[in-house]
Amino acid sequence: MTQYKICTSCIMDTSDPRIHFNHAGKCDYCNNFEFNIKPNWHTDEQGYAQLMEVAQKIKASGSGRDFDCIIGLSGGLDSSYTAYIAKEIMGLRPLLFHVDAGWNTDQAVGNIEKLVNGLGLELFTEVINWEEMKDLQVAFLKAQIPDQDLPQDVAFFSGLYKFARKHKLKYVLTGGNFSTECCREPEEWGGYPGIDRTLVMDIHRKFGSRPLKSFPIVDIMTYKLYYRYVKGMQIFKPLNLVPYIKKDAEALLQNKFGWQPFQHKHHESRFTRFYEDYWMPRKFGYEKRRAHFSSLILTGQMTRQDALERMSKPEMDEHFMKQEFRYIANKLDLTEDELQAIFEGPNKTYRDYKNKKWLIGLGATVMQKLGLEKRLFR
Repeated sequence: MTQYKICTSCIMDTSDPRIHFNHAGKCDYCNNFEFNIKPNWHTDEQGYAQLMEVAQKIKASGSGRDFDCIIGLSGGLDSSYTAYIAKEIMGLRPLLFHVDAGWNTDQAVGNIEKLVNGLGLELFTEVINWEEMKDLQVAFLKAQIPDQDLPQDVAFFSGLYKFARKHKLKYVLTGGNFSTECCREPEEWGGYPGIDRTLVMDIHRKFGSRPLKSFPIVDIMTYKLYYRYVKGMQIFKPLNLVPYIKKDAEALLQNKFGWQPFQHKHHESRFTRFYEDYWMPRKFGYEKRRAHFSSLILTGQMTRQDALERMSKPEMDEHFMKQEFRYIANKLDLTEDELQAIFEGPNKTYRDYKNKKWLIGLGATVMQKLGLEKRLFR
């Protein structure tokens, strides 16, 4: 059994089985940030110039059209601030696109409405067939793997990519960023690298009970290769080129639009909040907050001591989580005993199912060697 160890700089620890430490006790996430991310991350005049250069390209590509780009909007901070930057700083005409997978909190819905009205932008909402969504989520729960947010992620990103391709919107702006996500969640914690149709369909074949007739699934190979190099679709992350401080961005959105901040990252989805705050730490021993807080430590937005204090107690209190357990079970048409039985079942990983993780890894390596993709994350 591996001896427990925690980084002396951030709070990543040996719950990531692949973590490494140097002689000073500093982990490879910290070293990766220092030597790979920081030198390539520019939010000063250089970043602004690059931001506006991309803005001109997007405007030119969308000339004569109703919209020049598309932004997936969840109501959370990253996507909300991306929408603000796109409209107010870059001068773009984005279409805001929301995928309703059935788990929005009231706060997320309110934030979306305030942002749409405040920025004067149009919103398109795609509602996922709930019976299919529910069936896939229950199948993933029964599969016993840590990656319980994959069904939602598949719905969100596949819906976005399919819509963008159908309407010939070549620029997709996302809220991915170094400022709050420079410490990437390990694969073992459910950080599966992309949409693997093989994995999704194998799990659904084993544990699902109804056909996924309308559920959107765009495989990683499709959007990484076909959409990008044949259809010319570009993914752009504007938050990496502007100063992005979490508290400042929250205050700006709050003051300008009445947008309300969440207690923690990903709390715009009721299922994700339950999965990250209850299911994952109690069933698998993985705390995604470690990565979230470590990112803020590395970028100077949180002290290590404050992070350790937050980690010393659950994000949500026990009474609230019991209520959420009941709510999740009822919404998925499970009894509390059935959900509890799944929770107590033997833990597995994606390796227990058909997948093409090796191909995804090979593809990423080849694209990096050819200079087609620059990977700065550990």
